[in-house]
Amino acid sequence: MMPFSPFKITTSRSVVRHFDRPAIMGILNITPDSFYDGGRYTTSDAILAQARQLLADGADIIDIGAVSSRPGAQLLEPDAEAARLVPVVKLLRSQLPADTLLSVDTCYSLPAVKAVEAGADIINDISGGQFDPQMFSTIASLQVPYILMHTRGTPATMQLPENTRYDDIVNDLASYFSSKLSELDKLGVRQVCIDPGFGFAKTVEQNHQLLHRLPELIAQFPHYPFLIALSNKSMITRRLSTLALSGTPPFAVPDSEWGTLTLNTIALMYGASLIRVHTPRPTRLAINLLFE
Repeated sequence: MMPFSPFKITTSRSVVRHFDRPAIMGILNITPDSFYDGGRYTTSDAILAQARQLLADGADIIDIGAVSSRPGAQLLEPDAEAARLVPVVKLLRSQLPADTLLSVDTCYSLPAVKAVEAGADIINDISGGQFDPQMFSTIASLQVPYILMHTRGTPATMQLPENTRYDDIVNDLASYFSSKLSELDKLGVRQVCIDPGFGFAKTVEQNHQLLHRLPELIAQFPHYPFLIALSNKSMITRRLSTLALSGTPPFAVPDSEWGTLTLNTIALMYGASLIRVHTPRPTRLAINLLFE
């Protein structure tokens, strides 16, 4: 088991959170078409109730997603995404405890700016700055923590063969992150979290290979916390669908949750600093056991 490196998050609202054990990011999808829970949280009452439940179940950060990034999905225009995000950020900022950390999942600078103005603390960018040439400079001007993810192509094209070819997946990702971190550093962006992008431009087999080589990748970036987002993804569901127990259905949602917990535990033991999940409680219990 790799030792955990404490880290802190400082927001533009001057909220400082110190983490001496891994943190949990709870997923709040407000889009109607997310692969796992699309359409469940589209009213103010449902959104607020789910946000409170995520916190009660152990989430340290709430990550608000207004656009599905599942394979094949089409992204919203930036102004439409901002229009969907901003009211939710304002609602949560006004109703949740003042020190609640709010992240917004966006790859465009316009929604990022509008969301931070509304009270968001963290920008979670699945594109690593690739979809909007202004994203890095925007993060620099906002001075907010930034989650830098690896992907290729767009959600609509990321699983095409040309986007899933790697010479060596760990070395290729390390090169990608080194280049991106250098760009961000030159702009004065200091708070960066690395997300290897499980499920993005990677086959099921590549995802599992990457998970088990995670210590190699983390070792190359010792000063950056790593966020791992595996929750209910196809690297779990596709594997489980071929491993049905005798007398049980081929696949059921609880299996996906158990599979998520199993792989999250592996990621924690390999050095993950943050875990992004739909249901925080199982992972919170795992963290409490591993980092007593």
